[in-house]
Amino acid sequence: MRGNETRYNLPLMLGPFSAILFDLDGTLVDSYEPIAESLNRVRAHFDLPPKSLDEVRREVGRGLEHLIADNVGPDRVDEGVGVFRSHYRQVFLARTRLMPGVARTLAALAARGVPMAITSNKPAYFTREIVEGLGLGGLFLAVLGPEMVDRPKPDPEMVLKAIEILGRSIGEVLYVGDMRLDIETCRRAGLAVCVIPGGSDSREELQSAGPDFLLDRFEDLPALIGS
Repeated sequence: MRGNETRYNLPLMLGPFSAILFDLDGTLVDSYEPIAESLNRVRAHFDLPPKSLDEVRREVGRGLEHLIADNVGPDRVDEGVGVFRSHYRQVFLARTRLMPGVARTLAALAARGVPMAITSNKPAYFTREIVEGLGLGGLFLAVLGPEMVDRPKPDPEMVLKAIEILGRSIGEVLYVGDMRLDIETCRRAGLAVCVIPGGSDSREELQSAGPDFLLDRFEDLPALIGS
């Protein structure tokens, strides 16, 4: 990608797919418990009542600064982010687990030589530690986060950068996520998108947003990838 170029509403060409970009939270891993615990630590710091796990799950996905601003106000973001990261650092590895079917599906895709990368609004240094800690190290050609681009998702900059790293054309790459935000990102990039319920948005919400593919099981993903 050159400079601050942003691509929107490009014509979409579907497959055959030979590479995959993944979101992280709600797609590959369930890390909502440590996120909720850390967010509630921030809320307590500012004398606010805690939120339930389900409430926090619905708010995750647009990046930490966005989450903190929504919960404690935009004038408290820097302080809130500091409190969050300090606590999250202590609990995130032990309290994060793989989503159902992810380990064996990624292993099968890797055995077929499918290039894969992660593009998440979670900082890449946390994502890399999670990937390594859950035994997925070596499966991804790249792990990208918001600190590596000018604008986080839903701006398409991050996914377009990842596609360049994978060495594929846009039409050869399938994006896999769990949120309407992922669908919006891919529409802006001209990229095909598959969503799998289990994260922040319900199946009905995802379906109404018009993804190219909606799967009920992560294990069904390899059928969308060419041989």
